[in-house]
Amino acid sequence: MDPLGDRLGGADQLEGVASAFAATRDGIDAMLRDRGLRRTPPELTSESLLRGAQASAVLAGSPSSVDDVRAGRGDPVAQASVRVSVELLGLVPVFARTPFQALARLHALAAAGAVPDDVVGRPRDTAAAERLRAVAGLAGEGRGALMTAALVHAELATAAPFGSADGLVARAAERLVLVGSGLDVTSLLVPEAGHLALRPAYESNLRAYAEGGRAGLQAWLLYAAEAYAAGAEASPLRDR
Repeated sequence: MDPLGDRLGGADQLEGVASAFAATRDGIDAMLRDRGLRRTPPELTSESLLRGAQASAVLAGSPSSVDDVRAGRGDPVAQASVRVSVELLGLVPVFARTPFQALARLHALAAAGAVPDDVVGRPRDTAAAERLRAVAGLAGEGRGALMTAALVHAELATAAPFGSADGLVARAAERLVLVGSGLDVTSLLVPEAGHLALRPAYESNLRAYAEGGRAGLQAWLLYAAEAYAAGAEASPLRDR
């Protein structure tokens, strides 16, 4: 088994994790089913992506509000996050076929203009490229969508394979998993807003994950189940 597989093997057997994700999944399914019985207009998806872009930007240090982003007045970090959100759904089939390529494109969008052109979309070194390939393979390992999204997110955010804009890439990849898995095909959840609402726990549990060990993995996954429930509460479906 590869080192990543060694660390993540049996993640669904950690105490409380499977039940936490099952409860969150039930709540998400109920919301999408009950509130989505009527036709879902594309404006709701656009609003979800906008809210997510703003929340992800704030987590990356942006001061821009939702109103700023909606009016096109966001700072450079917010603008980068919006660029990512605009192309995100178009990358779903790319992620299914060649996830490494999709992740590289996410970085190209997130880091454009902020780093030299010759490093945009490229892992920072050989070790980072190998780690990125391992992360790209997580989507095909048969775990549930929520757990896969959480693991992809944490790996990208903590390994920082690109060396810039890795947080924006991690949160966008998380949404790609949720959409591409079929859990949220119209991208109405706002997981980024869930993380922002729980920001102290988000940051502390990412640090715990980065430190390694089963305890850090368990803490991150339990946190992620809570964050995805908060992301469902932030959905524009709740406004209907």
